[in-house]
Amino acid sequence: MSGAALGIEIIFVFFLALFILHRYGDFKKQHRLVIIATLLAWYLCFLIVFILPLDVSTTIYNRCKLAVNSSPPESSSSNIIINGSYPTSAPRKHKCFEPWSYIPDGIMPIFWRVVYWTSQFLTWILLPFMQSYARSGGFSITGKIKTALIENAIYYGTYLLIFGAFLIYVAVNPNFNLQWNQLQTIGIAAANTWGLFLLVLLLGYGLVEIPRSHWNGAKRGYLLMKTYFKVAKLMTEKADAEENLEDIMEEVRKVNESIKYNHPLRKCVDTILKKCPTEYQEKMGRNMDDYEDFDDRQNNYPSEKSLVKLHKQVIYSVQRHRRTQVQWRILLEQAFYLEDVAKNETSATRQFVHTFQFQEPENRITQYFYTPTVEWYWECLLRPWFYRILAIVLATFSVIVVWSECTFFSTKPVLSLFAVFIQLAERTYNYIYIEMACFLTIFFLSICVYSTVFRIRVFNYYYLASHHQTDAYSLLFSGMLFCRLTPPLCLNFLGLTHMDSSISHKNTQATAYTSIMGSMRVLSFIADGFYIYYPMLVVILCIATYFSLGTRCLNLLGFQQFMGDNEMTSDFIDEGKELIRREKRKRQRQEEGENRRREWKERYGNSREDSTRNRNVHPDEKESSFSETNASRPVSKYTRSNGRTERDRIELLQDAEPLDFNADSVSDDPLDHPLDSGRYQPGGRYLSMSRSRIFDDV
Repeated sequence: MSGAALGIEIIFVFFLALFILHRYGDFKKQHRLVIIATLLAWYLCFLIVFILPLDVSTTIYNRCKLAVNSSPPESSSSNIIINGSYPTSAPRKHKCFEPWSYIPDGIMPIFWRVVYWTSQFLTWILLPFMQSYARSGGFSITGKIKTALIENAIYYGTYLLIFGAFLIYVAVNPNFNLQWNQLQTIGIAAANTWGLFLLVLLLGYGLVEIPRSHWNGAKRGYLLMKTYFKVAKLMTEKADAEENLEDIMEEVRKVNESIKYNHPLRKCVDTILKKCPTEYQEKMGRNMDDYEDFDDRQNNYPSEKSLVKLHKQVIYSVQRHRRTQVQWRILLEQAFYLEDVAKNETSATRQFVHTFQFQEPENRITQYFYTPTVEWYWECLLRPWFYRILAIVLATFSVIVVWSECTFFSTKPVLSLFAVFIQLAERTYNYIYIEMACFLTIFFLSICVYSTVFRIRVFNYYYLASHHQTDAYSLLFSGMLFCRLTPPLCLNFLGLTHMDSSISHKNTQATAYTSIMGSMRVLSFIADGFYIYYPMLVVILCIATYFSLGTRCLNLLGFQQFMGDNEMTSDFIDEGKELIRREKRKRQRQEEGENRRREWKERYGNSREDSTRNRNVHPDEKESSFSETNASRPVSKYTRSNGRTERDRIELLQDAEPLDFNADSVSDDPLDHPLDSGRYQPGGRYLSMSRSRIFDDV
């Protein structure tokens, strides 16, 4: 098992990163380089979080061996030295047990060196360049590279200026001899300082918001009101995205009509048209039948620079429009489901009843185990209590983290609770407990930080949207944030557990991860000042998040946020409730129309097949049955005519369905859906009213 644990975690983390990226990215439509770069960034960051507990347990085992080998023989009755102290629970003759996940010497330093410097190369050089490349509207690879280099010139220049300031400080200070190792440490310190500054901001928000969101998840009324609020806001964004797309498509149409086939910029226009939605491509393609010589016209043609700008706008507007459409459908399903939960809470049968059936077929295994009765007990009884218990557990972790962040610099006595837990397990050589405690600690810190990254929305430029609706720019930006936040997050974790010698002030063997980072003593004002006292600001940020000061500030600035005691929030809730009612009525009419068509086909489909079969019968058979028909004509004459009239009347009534005059588009009309059933023709004439149907038997 020496290297099996490391190999298993490497494989597991890869599939975990791939699964999360598949939820947010679109593997089919987005560029492969964007997917690979983002996957690599996420994978390396998740890998550091999962592998660091193994590094801690291996370091504790190496300390134990070092203490046993370095102790004098005459002190056989004394205790072994661990971390500079003499634990009473570990006798001198006790043998150091090798952990089940022990990693041989020399592997972890190489592993951390490859992972760390690869992530730094991604976040500071490759991903920023790919961001500009992905957002560029150039029509060639050379043009996109040129645009990316120009946009990143200021970006790289700023960080070179900061690094130069640190370099000058070390060079001028007579106490330091500038060497390569120290220069490397300065670069790491500069990157970690920037990352720690952002880490505390995100951590302070996540420590409060994650437990509170789970506690509010048990309140059905709160969730339903918040969903109504989101529906109203999304409707505004959806209308704005549609209007923006219409404006951009109008500009594309003008450019398409002005630049003909033989114009040198026609290839650029064709590239822009490929990025437009299919319905707009069809409309614009109808007006391109004429051929004109552009030299004979005196029009002012657009320049290539303006086409690049238009191309960039088309990419952005199409992505935004598609994202709002998908989010609108998902939010409607969520609102319908929450309303069903509110109705089923008072059900006497204790079976969950849905207003609308799922559009996608469910798995058979899910249908077998997750019955309506099980769903009712889970949604109406068990789930609220589960969320409350989970919220209490998360809130307890948050309190422990806040306390440890404010006291982790105290070594005598040890006040950090995480350090106390690790030291108690270290005395008994319980490596499984050590790894589990380390994993839960760093995993909770990672959830608080990374979940905030997924929730951040910088207007429409950075927005991680689920269901494959995240654009390339946002994916790459999230990879940059992960790579910048993970190293200071790991250093903060090692400080909380006193596994960092710069915090514990003990001359013990450091972890392999700390050895790669180098000694921060080169810059004493950062190691002894910023790294220790700045994390205490997490208390202020937690208080501000608890009282929703950021939300109130955004409301004052005009960015509406959900607040229960706000008049504007109530207006949005009422508007969202009315939108949900309208969408529910529209869907009910559609389902009723589909049910009527299905019943009509089942009831009258066989009679039509029989009549068609009778028309194709042999002429001799028709003549043989002619006499029998004449014999029974006086009796069946009125019955046949009345039955035929009644069938025609029912058929016509089945086609006369109510129109939805509030439909957003032509596709929302229920009459547009039965195209596949063969009852509607493009010319606007119903087949049930045509001669082929009314006079079939004549």
